[in-house]
Amino acid sequence: MKPFYILYIFLLLSIASCTDVIEVDVPEAPPRLTIEASLDWERGTTGTNQTILLSTSTPYFAEQKIAPVLGASVRVTNTDTGAEFVFEDQSNGQYTTSSFIPVLGDTYLLEVIYNNERYTATETLVPVSNIVDVFQSTENGDDEDALEVNVTFEDPAGVENYYFLRFQSDADLFPELYYIKDEFIDGNEFTIYYEKLADEDDGNAEFQSGDTVDIALYGISEQYHDYLRLLVDQYEFAGNPFSPTPVPLVGNCVNMDDPENIAYGYFRVTETIKTQYTFE
Repeated sequence: MKPFYILYIFLLLSIASCTDVIEVDVPEAPPRLTIEASLDWERGTTGTNQTILLSTSTPYFAEQKIAPVLGASVRVTNTDTGAEFVFEDQSNGQYTTSSFIPVLGDTYLLEVIYNNERYTATETLVPVSNIVDVFQSTENGDDEDALEVNVTFEDPAGVENYYFLRFQSDADLFPELYYIKDEFIDGNEFTIYYEKLADEDDGNAEFQSGDTVDIALYGISEQYHDYLRLLVDQYEFAGNPFSPTPVPLVGNCVNMDDPENIAYGYFRVTETIKTQYTFE
């Protein structure tokens, strides 16, 4: 048997000697400013407290995934009234104000000055429709035994509307997002359901009695609707071999001094209705 062991050891040494460390140079894009400016006015509140987040993009394999931006100048102006709202630097990438005044139908201009470059974006504060009902069922989803939460809202007639609906389960890390255009529901009540299917590979479980879901309905602009459509589609089809190649999404924030040095993120101004549902 000794020759067998000698041959076995020889084979192991041969395999080990053929193992080389291959270092692959991963191309890195220059860091870009990322603007997360969601000025959401929840109906029934003053909407005065608002926060804008600034960071820079980082390489994929970087240890620090979020690089907060400090020392920027951030302000929002109501172009209809001329009112200005300065967002104060909190030294952690957050810029806040406690004096914002939301006015439905008015247009707002965001201005961010960073590294001596000026970024701007405009959005109009769009009203949101009323939520008529929130209820549970097992009738609409793919699994007739699985619980689902339903949200019914009323679309006003004769007005072109766009909506953003967000479900956040207390058991899930990421929310479920829907973008809606009223092209085929104008002037009618419309119901959207959210169902979770059990998936052992992903660790997902169906809704159970006692589970809670946070729900938010936003009135949004057509421009933001189109941005969301691209964002959600890229997220949902990630990993699908037949899906288009993902590309960096460019929002509405424009670099006025160097258009080639684009910014990521989006500036939105919305009215929102928020509620919560607990399964029985």
